[in-house]
Amino acid sequence: MTDRPTPAPRICPNCDGFASAAITLGGRNARGRLRTITAHCPACHGTGTVPARVREGARA
Repeated sequence: MTDRPTPAPRICPNCDGFASAAITLGGRNARGRLRTITAHCPACHGTGTVPARVREGARA
């Protein structure tokens, strides 16, 4: 009996797997570093993947 391979994670269609991005706010802080914020994809909450949907009547 052979083992079934694990399915590949589904990539989020909204962000194409790039779930987080650093965005510069312009200017620099007192230490001379760029001020940035991190923005996460609202669809996948920053994971880059989405869970597989379970269909009704599908076998487990």
